[in-house]
Amino acid sequence: MENSKKDLCNEIIRRSGVNPRKCMKCGKCSGTCPAYDEMEYHPHQFVYMVETGDIEPLLKSKSIYRCLSCFACIDRCPRGVEPAKIVEAVRLSVIRQQDNNHLKADDLPAMLDEELPQQAIVSAFRKYTK
Repeated sequence: MENSKKDLCNEIIRRSGVNPRKCMKCGKCSGTCPAYDEMEYHPHQFVYMVETGDIEPLLKSKSIYRCLSCFACIDRCPRGVEPAKIVEAVRLSVIRQQDNNHLKADDLPAMLDEELPQQAIVSAFRKYTK
């Protein structure tokens, strides 16, 4: 593995706080994912690809934006691997590489309406402000 890929994988692991080697590849995380059909790579694949250093496809994948950050995959994991945290760390790495933080606190008032669930606001901040 190239040093830059290895460094990026190590940074993603550090940022997420997840040990991908704990994953036993059972697929329970992906089986419970409500965005499964929308994702090119599924939660268990994110964990495996970060573990093996196959990071390039993840960085280019739209799957990092399809994750709902609902953490259902975390609840279902029998080993406590927390795949959603890996997905978020990959997404954060891409956003930082592109210097592309999309949402600012000043943008929020124009977006709010009575129909918008608070969880959507929290999720948007989690995805786009780091």
